[in-house]
Amino acid sequence: MATDISPLAPKTYAELPAIKGVRIETVAAGIKYRDRTDLMLMVFDRPASVAGVFTTSKCPSAPVEQCRANLGGGKARALVVNSGNANAFTGKKGRVSTVLTAQAAAAAVGCGEGEVFLASTGVIGEPLEADKFAPVFDRMAGSASKDKWLDAARAIMTTDTYPKLATRTARIDGVAVTLNGIAKGSGMIAPDMATMLSFIVTDADIEPAALQLMLKRHVGSTFNAVTVDSDTSTSDTLMVFATGGSEARPISAAGDPRAREFSKALADLMQDLAIQVVRDGEGASKLVEITVTGAASARAAGRVARSIANSPLVKTAIAGEDANWGRIVMAVGKAGEKAERDRLAIWFGDVRVAADGERDPDYDEARAAEVMKRDEIAIRVDLGVGRGKARVYTCDLTKAYIEINGDYRS
Repeated sequence: MATDISPLAPKTYAELPAIKGVRIETVAAGIKYRDRTDLMLMVFDRPASVAGVFTTSKCPSAPVEQCRANLGGGKARALVVNSGNANAFTGKKGRVSTVLTAQAAAAAVGCGEGEVFLASTGVIGEPLEADKFAPVFDRMAGSASKDKWLDAARAIMTTDTYPKLATRTARIDGVAVTLNGIAKGSGMIAPDMATMLSFIVTDADIEPAALQLMLKRHVGSTFNAVTVDSDTSTSDTLMVFATGGSEARPISAAGDPRAREFSKALADLMQDLAIQVVRDGEGASKLVEITVTGAASARAAGRVARSIANSPLVKTAIAGEDANWGRIVMAVGKAGEKAERDRLAIWFGDVRVAADGERDPDYDEARAAEVMKRDEIAIRVDLGVGRGKARVYTCDLTKAYIEINGDYRS
């Protein structure tokens, strides 16, 4: 795990309130790291509604397969997350490990294995020796408490430099409900479903199908709109749990007007966590917001924005504080979407650097250079061929990214 905190880290961490119906415990199980917690257990006092989206990788981890198999049941009594080992590309041993973990957690909580959900993050290809930590679940279930959200966020970190937490409130029929969320992620970030690991819990009473629809509705503009290095993980998992602990009446359909404020709060919370992940991109020193307008469609705009966001040349230019719009032009041109050179316009911050397919006649190098010195940089591109638009968040690419990943397994 990285030791230097990202310069883009928040000055303070959100204080997450207790949520009725869920308790948390963490321990140092010695899976990979020394002198830090690396195993987290969430216990739901009664079956909670569960929704989830997972990696589109064709080489998914064993825990991802376990979650997919259990998601159809719609209910959860326990969530187990370990860091330091992804339990991915571990063959039969990986499947045996998930079974052993689920059995131990189910026995400790007093539920069926189908109500236990697992997630693992860390090194790929190393067997996860679940038998070494499975015996601690009895103790963890007994000592779990409602006020350990920060502990949970710390326990699931790998190369993260800070824990990621967020909370929101909403009203259903005038009754206040709470949404708490944690996330981990720093590298191998280019989700195509959700991202990294992220877990959200609410005390609202929402049926699984409705929760799933709301989650899918918002993932495209939040977790799917961030990228650090263009690499989609084998382990990406995003899950939402609804304990029903509030006094608000149940919601059985995502289209229920009473769910609008909750759905908006969920989207806001997801956006917050997603951007926190980008802020902690491995070696990052700048947060970059890329907006593409004037595309042939929203889908086209998204592809162009990702082409820019994932370009090593664009990202290194930003790290070097170089207002090199030529690299933006390159990324637009290679995206494979409709674009006309002589209609293209580009802005760095509020400085238009290019227009009508050439350098802006009023271009001011000093003003552009000042924009590039900021910790947060906005880049806007207008293609001038339609009405499609999209926004993607990324970070710069520095030497530290190479250093972190060059010795990741050691």
